Amino acid sequence: MTSHNTPTDTPSHNTCRPRLFLVDDHPMMRRGLRQLLELEPDFLVIGEASNGREALAQVPELDPDLVMLDNNMPEMNGADTLRALRASGYTGKILMFTVSNAGEDVRAALQLGADGYLLKDMEPEELIQQIRDTLRGQMTLSPSLTRELAAALRHPAVHQDASELTDRERQVLTMISEGLSNKMIGRRLGITEGTVKVHVKNLLHKLGLRSRVEAAVWAMGRLG
Repeated sequence: MTSHNTPTDTPSHNTCRPRLFLVDDHPMMRRGLRQLLELEPDFLVIGEASNGREALAQVPELDPDLVMLDNNMPEMNGADTLRALRASGYTGKILMFTVSNAGEDVRAALQLGADGYLLKDMEPEELIQQIRDTLRGQMTLSPSLTRELAAALRHPAVHQDASELTDRERQVLTMISEGLSNKMIGRRLGITEGTVKVHVKNLLHKLGLRSRVEAAVWAMGRLG
């Protein structure tokens, strides 16, 4: 039987399939999630870890395309693991997959570099679709978290006034709220990805926000 921290396949033989790595302290959750993902012919689970320290020992070497990361774990929680992974130079996708729906937890994860935040009560089919969206470069967020995250963004330090945005910045912000990546936005507007990054940086500064996901949530229902 393969242990939880030993990859069952090697990336070199499956270069066309996205490689996933699972981090969760509950063996039953890891097993169930792995079985679900392995039913999909386009996914390859290359490893597992039961805590953040194990993940940090394996992820840099295996270099998966996406890490699914629980938040509430002993020894090293998801937020600390996320911070350490990004500090180590890991540039792949990191998708938080947890039971916590607290707006503060969601915001902290996104600020630390998570590419999405999903709750464990999702339907399996929806989870699979969200993982695919994340791998394509879209930001992902459980629909039920929108209100919590929006509430967490309401503080005096954020002026959140769209009147300062240029027309182009408003266009970019609207597309961010639709879940489009910088590359997709650039194609739609006929500008380079680098130019899109400049617009994103400027609009975040003007709105007093720290991440594109915060901007997406803020923009929902506010821009026509």
